[in-house]
Amino acid sequence: MLLTTGFEVEALSYDYSASIECLAHPLKPLYNGGIIQNPELNNELQGWTAFGDAKIEHRESLGNKYAVVHSRNQARDSVSQKIYLQKDKHYTLSAWIQVKGSEGNVPVTAVVKTTTRLKFAGAIFAESNCWSMLKGGLTSDESGPAELYFEGNDTSAEIWIDNVSLQPFTEEEWRSHQDESIERARKRKVLVQAVDEEGNPLPNATISFVQKRPGFPFGSSMSSSILNNKLYQDWFTSRFTVTTFGNEMKWYSTENVQGKEDYSVADAMLQFAKQHNIAVRGHNIFWDDPHFQPSWVPSLSPPQLNSAVEKRVRSVVSRYRGQLIAWDVVNENLHFSFFEDKLGQAFSGRIFNEAHNIDGQTTLFLNEYNTIEDSRDGVSSPAKYIQKLKQIQSYPGNAGLPIGIGLEAHFPAQGINFPYLRASIDNLAATRLPIWITELDVASQPKQSQYFELALRELHGHPMVRGLVMWTGPSPEGCYRICLVDNNFRNLPAGKVVDKLLSEWRLSKLSGMTDQNGFFEANLFHGDYEIEVSHPVMKNYTFTQRLQVTPTDDSKETKQFVQLSM
Repeated sequence: MLLTTGFEVEALSYDYSASIECLAHPLKPLYNGGIIQNPELNNELQGWTAFGDAKIEHRESLGNKYAVVHSRNQARDSVSQKIYLQKDKHYTLSAWIQVKGSEGNVPVTAVVKTTTRLKFAGAIFAESNCWSMLKGGLTSDESGPAELYFEGNDTSAEIWIDNVSLQPFTEEEWRSHQDESIERARKRKVLVQAVDEEGNPLPNATISFVQKRPGFPFGSSMSSSILNNKLYQDWFTSRFTVTTFGNEMKWYSTENVQGKEDYSVADAMLQFAKQHNIAVRGHNIFWDDPHFQPSWVPSLSPPQLNSAVEKRVRSVVSRYRGQLIAWDVVNENLHFSFFEDKLGQAFSGRIFNEAHNIDGQTTLFLNEYNTIEDSRDGVSSPAKYIQKLKQIQSYPGNAGLPIGIGLEAHFPAQGINFPYLRASIDNLAATRLPIWITELDVASQPKQSQYFELALRELHGHPMVRGLVMWTGPSPEGCYRICLVDNNFRNLPAGKVVDKLLSEWRLSKLSGMTDQNGFFEANLFHGDYEIEVSHPVMKNYTFTQRLQVTPTDDSKETKQFVQLSM
């Protein structure tokens, strides 16, 4: 709900749905098209005009009406609609696209042209003979006229467009979506009934909940300096439930000299994490960036490299089998291709397969940057990411592998496109694979800590994000891009943000009294709790029980029931 002067109004909810299937008929436009005129093209081409030198026409097939762009000479030759953008509003965009006259998939991009710049709003690989959903968005930094159009580099292809939507949201509405999502995805109603030894309800019993451990995995990267620094240890263990080692598990750390493996540091860090009930993500088996290989690796011949690769997989995955919650398998393999270039394009699929054969219960992640951070980077767009996932899954024996989506979330200095970020996760969530934020930070800028907080709120608030790790581990060399604490582990601005959000995202204590039937209902964050029950008739007796509040799934009751017998 949004509070206005003297009364409340209902905010328009955000639609998290997306489709990655190519459909025979496009789905209806989200939000009935929002501010788009004639979104379903039911009124001929009203509101739509040719952009550039393209020719456009209105067609109908099987009862569906749509716009067609043809006779294109440049990528930007398209169909467009004039719109008016309002400053600081978030716009979520969707459209259904099909192409004709080209072999294979054709990338089609949504662009908004303002009086001062071009804004990239989303992209899709469109196909022939079926409709694909493009979902994206943008934030307007100025008010004024603009134009929405769809471009494609393959000028031989006709572009078909239908069911377009552009829905604006205020900043307050956008924040309300996060709050609404937290209530739905991060909490659960718990109904407690207090009864006596004979099963009779106990009215007026006092029920107290104390959260012992939050359910949503939230953490930070960690460096080896934690092993000998009590301040570091106390700061870390009092806040976080999951970690990733910044460097210590990587190949260049564990086999700096060929044939001389040394896991002692990673072993010690893993042991420390276990002692404090901190889950660990395995980072990483391989890194596809040629600049971050062990110094002896680049000079190997393909057969020698293949042998070294096999030894590395067996060594690191076997050593930590069953002890990690995730493996980043071939890190950043959309942006880089060191191993593919030398050992073939099936390398990633092969390594996923081999890692699974050794450590069959651990989720294997494709870990990349700029999939949600920067809409201008077409190399790792959601559409490209999904293509890579399908390539890995198509490798012989990989059907049904436990694969996860790792989104690094290294946000750039020029700000964050929140509608694009949210829509990108929507698109990836349509795969039904678990999504983790794996290396969150924000580049240095005057509003660094403010953007850091906004990013944390947005990502924690997305219902399909399963866990979040920040790339903020202190080390003697300093932090990567953003520090939470100084050398004495006193909070810096970003650290204050984290502590504030940790306080918001957990329940310190809640108490209440049972009704005449012995019931008390509470809305609790997921996690581990201690419940304490006392009753005025039993003055010197207090009953305590542990409770785990778990997320719901489609097959379970949304409300969790607990009966406590005193």
